Amino acid sequence: MRSRRTAVVAVLLLGPLALAGCTSKNGNKPSGGSGTSGSAAAQGTNPLQNPDGTKPGLAPVTSDADKKAGLELITKVKTAEPGPKTGYDRDQFGPAWTDNVDGVPFGHNNCGTRDDVLARDGQKVEHKDSAQCVVTGMTIWDPYTGKTVEWNKQQASKIQIDHVMPLSYDWQQGAAQWDKLKRVQIANDPLNLIPADGSQNASKGDSGPATWLPANTQIHCSYAIRWAQVSLKYQLPVTPADKKTMLSLCGG
Repeated sequence: MRSRRTAVVAVLLLGPLALAGCTSKNGNKPSGGSGTSGSAAAQGTNPLQNPDGTKPGLAPVTSDADKKAGLELITKVKTAEPGPKTGYDRDQFGPAWTDNVDGVPFGHNNCGTRDDVLARDGQKVEHKDSAQCVVTGMTIWDPYTGKTVEWNKQQASKIQIDHVMPLSYDWQQGAAQWDKLKRVQIANDPLNLIPADGSQNASKGDSGPATWLPANTQIHCSYAIRWAQVSLKYQLPVTPADKKTMLSLCGG
């Protein structure tokens, strides 16, 4: 009887530790993952209701009021013709998926950015050997195709992390003149990151909205709004052709 009581006490003591997630200095942790349920969370969040990118995914924007609000946001985006790609290298934006980043959600929470974003958007998230960070499996709704995907780490490339504003695009639009800290921020900011179908991510490359859009037409306005959110946060202009397309996607 004594050993049984001891086991119960041990479970009670360990419970809070087992439930603790990856937490940043500010107490931030991915809001998706196994703790999220319901169809709304499973199919993402309206970008207008997710200005910091900490909520899951990218849901369609459907109401006239939201499309109008999206147009107003896109209208504020500045434009500039792209500069040269000379000198661009992924390393200019810091180590891939580093947790060592200041000034963005999930930074310094002891989990890599990729795992943070997968945990944010995934359902029924599984972790490596009960660890809190390394995501090994999940169910995820891919906004770029509109399909639900069963993903595991053995098929890692099936779901890739898309930089909404691609890093080489950023470089040509002004990031070449930024300091290293700001480049590391935009590369790891959850506002600029969407887990999506690997083939969609590959076909996008460093394209802007004028030359590439997700296959799922229902999220085109949402995608344009997210571009605007990133552009405005980092004061990074888009090309005139891209802004024209972004406006048209929300009915402008």
